[in-house]
Amino acid sequence: MADTSPIRIPDSLLPEDGRFGCGPSKVRPEAVEALSRVSRSYLGTSHRQKTVKDEVARLRRSMAEFFSLPEGYEVILSNGGATAFWDTAVFGLIRDRAQLATHGEFSAKFAAAVRSAPFLGEPTVVSAAPGTAATLVAEAGVDVYGIPHNETSTGVSVPVRRVAGADADALLLIDATSGAGGLDVDVAESDVYYFAPQKCFGSDGGIWLGLFSPAAIERARSVKASGRYIPAFLDLVTAIDQSRLEQTYNTPALSTIFLAAEQTEWMLAQGGLDWAVKRTAESAAIIYGWAERSSVATPFVTDPAIRSNVVATIDLAPEVSADAVNAVLRANGIVDTDSYRKLGRNQLRVALFPAVDPSDVERLTQCIDHVMERL
Repeated sequence: MADTSPIRIPDSLLPEDGRFGCGPSKVRPEAVEALSRVSRSYLGTSHRQKTVKDEVARLRRSMAEFFSLPEGYEVILSNGGATAFWDTAVFGLIRDRAQLATHGEFSAKFAAAVRSAPFLGEPTVVSAAPGTAATLVAEAGVDVYGIPHNETSTGVSVPVRRVAGADADALLLIDATSGAGGLDVDVAESDVYYFAPQKCFGSDGGIWLGLFSPAAIERARSVKASGRYIPAFLDLVTAIDQSRLEQTYNTPALSTIFLAAEQTEWMLAQGGLDWAVKRTAESAAIIYGWAERSSVATPFVTDPAIRSNVVATIDLAPEVSADAVNAVLRANGIVDTDSYRKLGRNQLRVALFPAVDPSDVERLTQCIDHVMERL
């Protein structure tokens, strides 16, 4: 790697906030200040008491408003993040067979969890190379379909649509961890739209949230009633019942709940999901436009139709080391622009979540140019 220590980016080029990580993501300072103001009455208090239950209720209420939740749908939450939800779905939503679309590291992890469950039938896994998208197709006997709205590892996003011709009682699960809150969605096109709040919802990790259809809630109850062994921590019926009480089964991360509620209410005050989608699209136009004009940078996802507006992946020419660029950026206070480690590409990966100001994305591109010219 080249000696990057002497490269100093002028203050006039630096973004106001240099956090561009894809998770944990930028948490707005205003949200942290709000948490600080209530810390003595909120942090360190019982999650069974009104102080915390009011915050859970605030989060569920604001999420329902933000996503214009269809009639009968409910906001369910529990501990453990999206990774825990994969196992929760394995135990509590899939009756026998699933079909899963994988086009990156995280969608592949869900498929692996389903495949390893000894009490389920062999799933159908529809795979696509990183940078492209897989497609679900109707298949007899499949009772759960699953696909990511946005693949965080590669920067591929696909529309949320039900599978044409699927069995009438089949459920559609959408992994929306990095897409929820920044990409357009009609929640009625899914049965569970699930995510963790450490990306577009500007919070920390530690919980999962899901927008559940009546059919998904009924499926959870029928699977449990079948007598299947379900670990207590992954019991979806317990999560549903506890959510309706404005709490979680186990002690949650109180700061995560509060910060997620703050971010959701902030986005609602700006104009809700429509505003958030326009804001991420503006940031995406900036960074992809810059890459397309560059002689040494190229959008990794070649098809603009599936190019993510919340996670941008940018390949660099072989003569420019992404590691060297990232090292200089970090030394100048611009952090977490590294590519996903297992993808193994000479690449930058940049979060474009609603908390990230498009003007900072513009400044980031100028900083990258400044660094590359001097490496």
